[in-house]
Amino acid sequence: MAAGLSVREPGEDAFRKLFKFYRRRNPAPDLSAVTDFSQNRGTEGKVLDAQLSVSAVSTQDARKAGLQPVSEWKAYGLEGYPGFIFISNPFLPGGQCHWVKQCLKTYPQKPNVCNLDLHMGAGETSDLWGKSKEQLRHKGSGRQEPKTLLEKLRWVTLGFHYNWDTKKYSPEHHTAFPIDLAFLSRQVAAACGFPRFKAEAGILNYYHLDSSLGIHVDESELDHSCPLLSFSFGQSSVFLLGGLRRDEAPIPMFMHSGDIMVMSGVSRLLYHAVPRIVPCPGGTTLPSCLSQMAFHNSATISLSSDPCTPEDWEVCSKYLLNSRINMTVRQVLGPGRTFPAESEEGHGAVRGYEGSYHPDSDEEHNDGTAKRPKKNGSNLESSESDMSSITH
Repeated sequence: MAAGLSVREPGEDAFRKLFKFYRRRNPAPDLSAVTDFSQNRGTEGKVLDAQLSVSAVSTQDARKAGLQPVSEWKAYGLEGYPGFIFISNPFLPGGQCHWVKQCLKTYPQKPNVCNLDLHMGAGETSDLWGKSKEQLRHKGSGRQEPKTLLEKLRWVTLGFHYNWDTKKYSPEHHTAFPIDLAFLSRQVAAACGFPRFKAEAGILNYYHLDSSLGIHVDESELDHSCPLLSFSFGQSSVFLLGGLRRDEAPIPMFMHSGDIMVMSGVSRLLYHAVPRIVPCPGGTTLPSCLSQMAFHNSATISLSSDPCTPEDWEVCSKYLLNSRINMTVRQVLGPGRTFPAESEEGHGAVRGYEGSYHPDSDEEHNDGTAKRPKKNGSNLESSESDMSSITH
């Protein structure tokens, strides 16, 4: 348990208490109790070595996805959390470059759906990269500079597009899932014991330094026997992994750039949240695994006809100085399953919140408008018990 936690408020669950502690801005929370798999610093006696299926992924296929051979991956589990696997940055030098570029340049393109579609016309959101790259490339550190469209991006959905209002997927709201991301997901799932995993839906979340993701459970998918895969790029975050009930205190852990999290089995339906983004010391640098990008290795990712060039990476790296990107990939339907009739209910519920399923900012609402200031000048706080959204 982190030092300095406040006395629990009446009726406040254990998860929300820790969420509020790590989200706190002033004074900043003590992060010494946060598990750091990259530094072999973890909850005493709880961190375990996870067994992977080395033979399930060939070295050639791993390299094709920008990954090291599975035999070189460092994978961990947690005692009492069956089905939870944490893989500490298994990417090759330069391997993350491709995926960051895809999240900023390729995946936001139509017909995929993003938060900006809620209040902008199709023509305005047709090429976010093209409309933003020059301004981003020459952007300074001043906070008063106008935000680019890429900096206003908060979420993108892929494949079966999640409906934030109904909390459901539907066969009518579907576009082709990206081939390269499906391939990456298939290699990771196979290494973790799920050789038949099929990537059918993706949610990309774009965080800034003031962003957080509220307490929730991912259960909108119709088949929970398949794992949820989470890929993190850019600045680090504090991730809270709880239990099946909110009165169970969560374990805090860092997710650094390149880290992959797999939630399956019992852990597939655990409460979790991201209360805080943690910038690199000094606030003006990239994580070391990104600042030493090797572009000759990124060329081995032969899944795209648009490789990440040094010019692309100049824009991507400028964006990541103050941001984190998270890709989550899910299988919506079980083998041989179809969507239930529209009259059937219950397959779209997402426990733990009433709002949208994407990050929350201290400054903005989902429709892109700034939060109304209180009379004392501070911004309105959104409830941590909801999944609020951040959109500029």
